Amino acid sequence: MQRILVIDDEPFVLEALTRVLASTEVAVIGAANADAGLQAMRESPVDLVIIDVILPGMDGVAAIKVMRGEFPHVRIIAISGGGNFGLNAYLPDAISTNAYLAACKVAGANGTLAKPFETADLRSLISQVQSAAA
Repeated sequence: MQRILVIDDEPFVLEALTRVLASTEVAVIGAANADAGLQAMRESPVDLVIIDVILPGMDGVAAIKVMRGEFPHVRIIAISGGGNFGLNAYLPDAISTNAYLAACKVAGANGTLAKPFETADLRSLISQVQSAAA
């Protein structure tokens, strides 16, 4: 069974991703911050990590660097909406979102996705990231 770790401090996002990704072939583990996610990885191996960039405490970029050092073969997808904005102020193509996601690629993420995204886009990226590992 494939194991996916989702790290996001927004409970709604964490719950939605868990619900969308969980199946008979996929177990989804959730963590509300990078430290909890890293602890989960140390306790039980995962195949894929989906991590938000802006997190309390250790941010996603720093966490990806730690993951690359400790778990070099894990596949990582970074997601970001560029920060906390009200719905009217949200700009998915804002320079901050692109810069955050570019920093994640440099840190070692295998793929990136700007929030909000469609489930089909996430599934497609998961497939691309996993097939590149094969």
